[in-house]
Amino acid sequence: MGQTMSEKILARAAGRKNVKPGEILWVNVDRAMMDDILGPRVEIAKHMKEIKDEVWDKEKVVIISDHYTPPASIKQAEIVKFTRDWAKEHGIGNYFEFVGPCHQIMAEHGFVRPGTVIVGTDSHTCMGGAMGAFATGIGSTEMMGVLIKGQIWMRVPETIRVVWDGSLPSGVMAKDISLKTIGVIGHAGATYKTVEYVGTAVSELPVDERMAITNMAVEMGAKAGLMEPDEKVREFLEAHGGTEGITEEDWSLRSDEDAIFCRTCNFNVEELSPMVACPHQVDNVTEVANVTETSIHQAYIGSCTGGRYYDLAKAAELLKGKHIAKGLRLLVSPASDEIWRRADGDGILKILAEAGATVLAPTCGVCVGLHSGMIAGGENCISSSNRNFIGRMGSKEAGIYLGSPLTVAASALTGHITDPRNVM
Repeated sequence: MGQTMSEKILARAAGRKNVKPGEILWVNVDRAMMDDILGPRVEIAKHMKEIKDEVWDKEKVVIISDHYTPPASIKQAEIVKFTRDWAKEHGIGNYFEFVGPCHQIMAEHGFVRPGTVIVGTDSHTCMGGAMGAFATGIGSTEMMGVLIKGQIWMRVPETIRVVWDGSLPSGVMAKDISLKTIGVIGHAGATYKTVEYVGTAVSELPVDERMAITNMAVEMGAKAGLMEPDEKVREFLEAHGGTEGITEEDWSLRSDEDAIFCRTCNFNVEELSPMVACPHQVDNVTEVANVTETSIHQAYIGSCTGGRYYDLAKAAELLKGKHIAKGLRLLVSPASDEIWRRADGDGILKILAEAGATVLAPTCGVCVGLHSGMIAGGENCISSSNRNFIGRMGSKEAGIYLGSPLTVAASALTGHITDPRNVM
Protein backbone atom coordinates (compact mmCIF):
# COMPACT_ATOMS: atom_id res chain seq x y z
CA MET A 1 0.00 0.00 0.00
CA GLY A 2 1.29 3.45 -0.94
CA GLN A 3 1.86 6.38 1.40
CA THR A 4 0.97 10.05 1.37
CA MET A 5 3.54 12.81 1.60
CA SER A 6 2.95 13.41 5.30
CA GLU A 7 3.10 9.67 6.06
CA LYS A 8 6.48 9.45 4.32
CA ILE A 9 7.89 12.44 6.21
CA LEU A 10 6.70 11.26 9.61
CA ALA A 11 7.85 7.69 8.99
CA ARG A 12 11.37 8.86 8.24
CA ALA A 13 11.37 11.20 11.25
CA ALA A 14 10.34 8.27 13.45
CA GLY A 15 12.88 5.87 11.98
CA ARG A 16 10.18 3.76 10.36
CA LYS A 17 9.70 2.48 6.83
CA ASN A 18 5.93 2.73 6.85
CA VAL A 19 3.25 4.29 9.01
CA LYS A 20 -0.52 4.50 8.78
CA PRO A 21 -3.09 7.09 9.89
CA GLY A 22 -3.95 6.91 13.56
CA GLU A 23 -0.59 5.58 14.71
CA ILE A 24 1.13 7.55 17.45
CA LEU A 25 4.83 8.13 16.84
CA TRP A 26 7.77 9.80 18.50
CA VAL A 27 9.30 11.90 15.74
CA ASN A 28 12.58 13.78 15.58
CA VAL A 29 12.22 17.52 15.02
CA ASP A 30 14.38 19.26 12.41
CA ARG A 31 13.58 22.84 13.45
CA ALA A 32 11.80 24.30 16.45
CA MET A 33 10.57 27.88 16.16
CA MET A 34 9.36 30.16 18.94
CA ASP A 35 7.98 33.66 18.63
CA ASP A 36 7.78 36.41 21.23
CA ILE A 37 4.07 36.08 22.00
CA LEU A 38 4.12 32.32 22.80
CA GLY A 39 7.83 31.72 23.25
CA PRO A 40 10.15 31.51 26.27
CA ARG A 41 8.10 33.89 28.41
CA VAL A 42 5.10 31.51 28.48
CA GLU A 43 6.19 29.03 31.19
CA ILE A 44 9.07 27.70 29.08
CA ALA A 45 11.79 29.80 30.70
CA LYS A 46 10.38 29.22 34.19
CA HIS A 47 10.08 25.45 33.97
CA MET A 48 13.36 24.87 32.16
CA LYS A 49 15.07 26.80 34.96
CA GLU A 50 13.28 24.70 37.58
CA ILE A 51 14.37 21.40 36.07
CA LYS A 52 17.83 22.78 35.22
CA ASP A 53 17.78 21.45 31.69
CA GLU A 54 19.36 22.78 28.50
CA VAL A 55 18.31 23.11 24.86
CA TRP A 56 18.95 19.84 23.01
CA ASP A 57 20.40 21.44 19.87
CA LYS A 58 20.96 25.20 19.76
CA GLU A 59 21.42 25.21 15.97
CA LYS A 60 17.98 23.70 15.41
CA VAL A 61 16.12 26.31 17.48
CA VAL A 62 14.96 29.58 15.92
CA ILE A 63 13.47 32.46 17.92
CA ILE A 64 11.74 35.37 16.18
CA SER A 65 10.26 38.44 17.88
CA ASP A 66 7.58 39.55 15.42
CA HIS A 67 4.24 40.16 17.17
CA TYR A 68 5.43 42.88 19.54
CA THR A 69 7.85 44.57 17.15
CA PRO A 70 8.05 47.50 16.98
CA PRO A 71 6.82 47.57 20.64
CA ALA A 72 3.81 49.81 21.20
CA SER A 73 3.94 49.73 25.02
CA ILE A 74 6.37 49.19 27.85
CA LYS A 75 4.91 45.70 28.38
CA GLN A 76 5.54 44.75 24.77
CA ALA A 77 9.08 46.13 24.95
CA GLU A 78 9.74 44.09 28.10
CA ILE A 79 8.50 40.92 26.40
CA VAL A 80 10.80 41.46 23.41
CA LYS A 81 13.71 42.16 25.76
CA PHE A 82 12.96 38.99 27.75
CA THR A 83 12.87 36.94 24.55
CA ARG A 84 16.12 38.47 23.32
CA ASP A 85 17.88 37.93 26.65
CA TRP A 86 16.67 34.32 26.93
CA ALA A 87 17.96 33.53 23.45
CA LYS A 88 21.36 35.00 24.32
CA GLU A 89 21.50 33.21 27.69
CA HIS A 90 20.81 29.85 26.06
CA GLY A 91 23.18 30.36 23.14
CA ILE A 92 20.50 30.54 20.45
CA GLY A 93 22.29 32.18 17.54
CA ASN A 94 19.23 32.05 15.28
CA TYR A 95 17.47 34.97 16.95
CA PHE A 96 15.68 37.64 14.90
CA GLU A 97 13.63 40.73 15.69
CA PHE A 98 12.16 43.66 13.75
CA VAL A 99 12.48 41.69 10.50
CA GLY A 100 8.92 40.47 9.94
CA PRO A 101 6.48 37.62 10.66
CA CYS A 102 8.16 34.41 11.80
CA HIS A 103 6.96 32.09 9.03
CA GLN A 104 8.38 34.30 6.30
CA ILE A 105 11.70 34.60 8.13
CA MET A 106 11.83 30.81 8.57
CA ALA A 107 11.44 30.40 4.80
CA GLU A 108 13.81 33.19 3.78
CA HIS A 109 16.64 31.92 5.96
CA GLY A 110 16.45 28.38 4.63
CA PHE A 111 15.18 26.84 7.85
CA VAL A 112 12.26 25.14 6.08
CA ARG A 113 13.27 22.41 3.66
CA PRO A 114 11.58 19.50 1.85
CA GLY A 115 11.01 16.35 3.86
CA THR A 116 11.66 17.94 7.27
CA VAL A 117 9.55 18.22 10.41
CA ILE A 118 9.07 21.80 11.64
CA VAL A 119 7.21 22.81 14.80
CA GLY A 120 6.47 26.33 15.97
CA THR A 121 4.55 28.16 18.67
CA ASP A 122 2.27 29.75 16.10
CA SER A 123 -0.63 28.03 14.39
CA HIS A 124 0.35 29.28 10.92
CA THR A 125 3.63 27.37 11.05
CA CYS A 126 1.88 25.14 8.50
CA MET A 127 2.95 27.69 5.87
CA GLY A 128 6.18 25.68 5.62
CA GLY A 129 4.28 23.02 3.73
CA ALA A 130 4.74 25.10 0.59
CA MET A 131 8.37 23.93 0.68
CA GLY A 132 7.41 20.28 1.14
CA ALA A 133 7.92 20.23 4.92
CA PHE A 134 5.58 18.76 7.53
CA ALA A 135 5.23 22.02 9.46
CA THR A 136 2.76 22.44 12.29
CA GLY A 137 1.93 24.66 15.22
CA ILE A 138 2.25 23.41 18.79
CA GLY A 139 1.63 24.78 22.28
CA SER A 140 4.27 26.23 24.58
CA THR A 141 4.17 23.20 26.91
CA GLU A 142 4.81 20.88 23.97
CA MET A 143 7.60 23.17 22.85
CA MET A 144 9.38 22.83 26.18
CA GLY A 145 9.54 19.08 25.65
CA VAL A 146 10.91 19.60 22.14
CA LEU A 147 13.55 22.03 23.41
CA ILE A 148 14.81 19.44 25.90
CA LYS A 149 14.46 16.20 23.92
CA GLY A 150 14.32 17.24 20.26
CA GLN A 151 11.30 14.99 19.79
CA ILE A 152 7.52 15.21 19.91
CA TRP A 153 4.75 12.65 19.71
CA MET A 154 2.34 12.91 16.83
CA ARG A 155 -0.63 10.96 15.61
CA VAL A 156 -0.25 10.21 11.92
CA PRO A 157 -2.95 12.29 10.20
CA GLU A 158 -5.25 11.26 7.41
CA THR A 159 -4.85 13.32 4.25
CA ILE A 160 -7.37 15.35 2.27
CA ARG A 161 -6.23 15.78 -1.32
CA VAL A 162 -7.23 19.11 -2.86
CA VAL A 163 -6.79 19.31 -6.63
CA TRP A 164 -6.79 22.68 -8.39
CA ASP A 165 -6.44 22.42 -12.17
CA GLY A 166 -6.43 25.03 -14.92
CA SER A 167 -4.77 28.39 -15.36
CA LEU A 168 -5.41 31.25 -12.94
CA PRO A 169 -7.68 33.93 -14.46
CA SER A 170 -6.79 37.62 -14.43
CA GLY A 171 -7.76 39.31 -11.15
CA VAL A 172 -7.71 36.05 -9.19
CA MET A 173 -4.92 35.13 -6.75
CA ALA A 174 -3.86 32.25 -4.54
CA LYS A 175 -5.76 33.81 -1.65
CA ASP A 176 -8.95 33.21 -3.62
CA ILE A 177 -7.97 29.55 -4.04
CA SER A 178 -7.40 29.31 -0.32
CA LEU A 179 -10.69 30.95 0.65
CA LYS A 180 -12.69 28.85 -1.80
CA THR A 181 -11.11 25.67 -0.41
CA ILE A 182 -11.82 26.69 3.18
CA GLY A 183 -15.40 27.60 2.29
CA VAL A 184 -15.99 24.12 0.87
CA ILE A 185 -14.20 22.08 3.55
CA GLY A 186 -15.27 24.24 6.49
CA HIS A 187 -13.46 25.59 9.54
CA ALA A 188 -13.32 22.16 11.21
CA GLY A 189 -13.52 19.91 8.15
CA ALA A 190 -9.82 19.06 8.17
CA THR A 191 -9.27 18.82 11.93
CA TYR A 192 -6.01 16.94 12.64
CA LYS A 193 -5.62 16.07 8.98
CA THR A 194 -3.07 16.98 6.36
CA VAL A 195 -4.39 18.98 3.40
CA GLU A 196 -2.34 18.21 0.31
CA TYR A 197 -2.66 20.69 -2.58
CA VAL A 198 -1.88 19.48 -6.10
CA GLY A 199 -2.87 20.18 -9.70
CA THR A 200 -1.75 22.25 -12.65
CA ALA A 201 -2.98 25.50 -11.09
CA VAL A 202 -0.87 24.88 -7.97
CA SER A 203 2.25 23.94 -9.92
CA GLU A 204 1.97 27.14 -11.96
CA LEU A 205 1.96 29.35 -8.86
CA PRO A 206 5.14 31.10 -7.71
CA VAL A 207 6.39 30.12 -4.24
CA ASP A 208 5.09 33.43 -2.83
CA GLU A 209 1.56 32.43 -3.80
CA ARG A 210 1.89 28.84 -2.64
CA MET A 211 2.78 30.08 0.84
CA ALA A 212 -0.51 32.00 1.02
CA ILE A 213 -2.40 28.72 0.55
CA THR A 214 -0.53 26.44 2.97
CA ASN A 215 -0.47 29.24 5.55
CA MET A 216 -4.24 29.02 5.88
CA ALA A 217 -4.56 25.24 6.05
CA VAL A 218 -5.01 25.59 9.80
CA GLU A 219 -8.18 27.61 9.18
CA MET A 220 -9.78 24.28 8.26
CA GLY A 221 -8.38 22.72 11.44
CA ALA A 222 -5.56 21.02 9.53
CA LYS A 223 -2.45 19.72 11.24
CA ALA A 224 -0.43 20.54 8.13
CA GLY A 225 -0.76 21.80 4.58
CA LEU A 226 1.55 20.24 1.99
CA MET A 227 2.70 20.85 -1.56
CA GLU A 228 5.15 18.91 -3.69
CA PRO A 229 8.64 20.45 -3.81
CA ASP A 230 9.68 21.29 -7.37
CA GLU A 231 12.09 23.41 -9.38
CA LYS A 232 10.48 26.64 -8.15
CA VAL A 233 11.08 25.58 -4.55
CA ARG A 234 14.65 24.65 -5.45
CA GLU A 235 15.22 28.11 -6.94
CA PHE A 236 13.72 29.78 -3.88
CA LEU A 237 15.96 27.81 -1.52
CA GLU A 238 19.04 28.41 -3.64
CA ALA A 239 18.38 32.13 -3.20
CA HIS A 240 17.68 31.75 0.54
CA GLY A 241 20.24 29.66 2.36
CA GLY A 242 21.10 27.09 -0.25
CA THR A 243 20.12 23.50 -0.98
CA GLU A 244 23.10 21.69 0.52
CA GLY A 245 22.06 18.51 2.30
CA ILE A 246 18.72 18.19 0.51
CA THR A 247 18.63 14.77 -1.10
CA GLU A 248 17.02 13.62 -4.33
CA GLU A 249 14.60 11.67 -2.16
CA ASP A 250 13.54 15.00 -0.65
CA TRP A 251 13.10 16.64 -4.05
CA SER A 252 11.06 13.73 -5.35
CA LEU A 253 8.71 13.74 -2.34
CA ARG A 254 5.24 12.88 -3.64
CA SER A 255 2.26 10.86 -2.50
CA ASP A 256 2.24 7.41 -4.06
CA GLU A 257 -0.32 6.72 -6.76
CA ASP A 258 -1.96 4.10 -4.56
CA ALA A 259 -1.89 6.22 -1.40
CA ILE A 260 -5.19 6.40 0.46
CA PHE A 261 -6.86 9.79 0.96
CA CYS A 262 -9.79 10.26 3.29
CA ARG A 263 -11.30 12.81 0.90
CA THR A 264 -10.55 14.33 -2.48
CA CYS A 265 -11.80 17.75 -3.61
CA ASN A 266 -11.52 18.76 -7.26
CA PHE A 267 -11.66 22.37 -8.47
CA ASN A 268 -11.27 24.17 -11.80
CA VAL A 269 -9.48 27.45 -11.15
CA GLU A 270 -10.73 28.88 -14.44
CA GLU A 271 -14.21 28.98 -12.89
CA LEU A 272 -12.96 30.84 -9.79
CA SER A 273 -13.91 34.45 -9.07
CA PRO A 274 -12.40 36.76 -6.44
CA MET A 275 -13.56 35.55 -3.02
CA VAL A 276 -14.03 37.14 0.38
CA ALA A 277 -14.44 35.74 3.89
CA CYS A 278 -17.08 37.69 5.80
CA PRO A 279 -17.22 38.28 9.58
CA HIS A 280 -16.60 36.48 11.84
CA GLN A 281 -15.42 33.12 10.45
CA VAL A 282 -12.83 32.30 7.81
CA ASP A 283 -15.16 29.74 6.22
CA ASN A 284 -17.95 32.33 5.84
CA VAL A 285 -16.90 32.68 2.21
CA THR A 286 -18.69 34.17 -0.76
CA GLU A 287 -17.85 35.78 -4.09
CA VAL A 288 -16.80 39.42 -3.88
CA ALA A 289 -19.65 40.25 -6.23
CA ASN A 290 -22.14 39.37 -3.48
CA VAL A 291 -20.89 41.96 -0.96
CA THR A 292 -19.95 44.96 -3.07
CA GLU A 293 -22.24 47.28 -1.11
CA THR A 294 -20.16 46.81 2.05
CA SER A 295 -18.36 50.03 3.00
CA ILE A 296 -14.70 49.83 4.02
CA HIS A 297 -12.87 52.13 6.45
CA GLN A 298 -9.48 50.41 6.51
CA ALA A 299 -7.67 48.21 4.01
CA TYR A 300 -4.62 46.17 4.94
CA ILE A 301 -2.07 44.48 2.70
CA GLY A 302 0.46 42.53 4.75
CA SER A 303 1.11 39.70 7.22
CA CYS A 304 2.59 36.24 6.70
CA THR A 305 -0.33 35.51 4.37
CA GLY A 306 -0.55 38.48 2.05
CA GLY A 307 2.50 40.74 2.36
CA ARG A 308 5.06 39.09 0.10
CA TYR A 309 6.78 40.72 -2.87
CA TYR A 310 4.31 39.25 -5.36
CA ASP A 311 1.40 40.62 -3.31
CA LEU A 312 2.85 44.12 -3.13
CA ALA A 313 3.73 44.09 -6.83
CA LYS A 314 0.19 43.08 -7.86
CA ALA A 315 -1.34 45.74 -5.61
CA ALA A 316 1.01 48.40 -7.00
CA GLU A 317 0.17 47.35 -10.54
CA LEU A 318 -3.51 47.99 -9.82
CA LEU A 319 -2.99 51.23 -7.84
CA LYS A 320 -0.39 52.90 -10.06
CA GLY A 321 -1.54 56.37 -11.08
CA LYS A 322 -4.68 56.15 -8.91
CA HIS A 323 -5.54 57.24 -5.38
CA ILE A 324 -7.44 55.53 -2.59
CA ALA A 325 -10.91 56.72 -1.59
CA LYS A 326 -11.16 59.79 0.60
CA GLY A 327 -11.44 59.02 4.31
CA LEU A 328 -10.12 55.47 3.93
CA ARG A 329 -6.87 54.13 5.38
CA LEU A 330 -4.68 51.77 3.37
CA LEU A 331 -1.94 50.14 5.45
CA VAL A 332 0.85 48.15 3.84
CA SER A 333 3.24 45.98 5.84
CA PRO A 334 5.78 43.96 3.80
CA ALA A 335 6.20 40.42 5.16
CA SER A 336 9.93 40.85 5.86
CA ASP A 337 12.73 43.38 5.81
CA GLU A 338 14.10 41.65 2.71
CA ILE A 339 10.78 42.14 0.91
CA TRP A 340 10.60 45.74 2.19
CA ARG A 341 14.02 46.55 0.71
CA ARG A 342 13.35 44.78 -2.57
CA ALA A 343 9.96 46.46 -3.03
CA ASP A 344 11.51 49.81 -2.15
CA GLY A 345 14.37 49.33 -4.60
CA ASP A 346 11.94 48.43 -7.38
CA GLY A 347 9.75 51.48 -6.75
CA ILE A 348 6.76 49.45 -5.56
CA LEU A 349 6.54 51.13 -2.16
CA LYS A 350 6.69 54.55 -3.83
CA ILE A 351 3.76 53.64 -6.07
CA LEU A 352 1.75 52.45 -3.07
CA ALA A 353 2.61 55.56 -1.04
CA GLU A 354 1.69 57.88 -3.92
CA ALA A 355 -1.66 56.10 -4.09
CA GLY A 356 -2.24 57.03 -0.44
CA ALA A 357 -0.92 53.98 1.40
CA THR A 358 0.86 54.19 4.74
CA VAL A 359 3.84 51.85 4.57
CA LEU A 360 4.61 50.15 7.89
CA ALA A 361 7.46 48.10 9.27
CA PRO A 362 7.38 44.32 8.71
CA THR A 363 5.29 43.12 11.66
CA CYS A 364 2.45 40.93 12.88
CA GLY A 365 0.99 43.90 14.77
CA VAL A 366 -1.89 44.86 12.49
CA CYS A 367 -3.03 41.29 11.71
CA VAL A 368 -3.47 40.33 15.35
CA GLY A 369 -4.62 43.74 16.64
CA LEU A 370 -1.60 44.52 18.80
CA HIS A 371 -0.43 47.81 17.28
CA SER A 372 0.10 49.85 14.11
CA GLY A 373 -3.50 49.93 12.87
CA MET A 374 -6.31 48.69 15.07
CA ILE A 375 -9.91 49.31 13.99
CA ALA A 376 -12.68 50.96 15.99
CA GLY A 377 -16.25 49.90 16.67
CA GLY A 378 -18.51 50.29 13.65
CA GLU A 379 -15.61 50.15 11.21
CA ASN A 380 -14.98 47.55 8.52
CA CYS A 381 -11.54 46.40 7.41
CA ILE A 382 -10.67 44.34 4.37
CA SER A 383 -7.42 42.50 4.88
CA SER A 384 -5.06 40.15 3.04
CA SER A 385 -4.27 38.43 6.36
CA ASN A 386 -5.51 35.05 7.57
CA ARG A 387 -8.19 35.51 10.25
CA ASN A 388 -11.32 37.58 10.72
CA PHE A 389 -12.38 36.45 14.20
CA ILE A 390 -14.41 38.89 16.27
CA GLY A 391 -12.10 41.42 17.90
CA ARG A 392 -9.09 40.11 15.98
CA MET A 393 -7.90 43.50 14.71
CA GLY A 394 -9.34 45.77 17.37
CA SER A 395 -12.89 46.42 18.51
CA LYS A 396 -15.32 43.55 18.89
CA GLU A 397 -17.84 45.84 17.22
CA ALA A 398 -15.79 45.97 14.01
CA GLY A 399 -16.05 43.77 10.92
CA ILE A 400 -13.11 42.05 9.23
CA TYR A 401 -13.30 40.82 5.64
CA LEU A 402 -10.53 38.72 4.11
CA GLY A 403 -9.56 38.97 0.47
CA SER A 404 -6.62 38.81 -1.89
CA PRO A 405 -4.16 41.74 -2.10
CA LEU A 406 -5.80 42.63 -5.42
CA THR A 407 -9.26 42.70 -3.83
CA VAL A 408 -7.93 44.77 -0.93
CA ALA A 409 -6.31 47.27 -3.31
CA ALA A 410 -9.43 47.53 -5.45
CA SER A 411 -11.60 48.07 -2.37
CA ALA A 412 -9.25 50.80 -1.15
CA LEU A 413 -9.83 52.65 -4.42
CA THR A 414 -13.60 52.64 -4.20
CA GLY A 415 -14.27 52.68 -0.45
CA HIS A 416 -16.35 49.50 -0.62
CA ILE A 417 -15.59 45.83 -1.27
CA THR A 418 -14.78 45.65 -4.96
CA ASP A 419 -14.03 42.97 -7.53
CA PRO A 420 -10.52 43.87 -8.76
CA ARG A 421 -11.46 42.94 -12.32
CA ASN A 422 -13.76 45.97 -12.37
CA VAL A 423 -10.94 48.46 -11.76
CA MET A 424 -7.95 46.78 -13.39
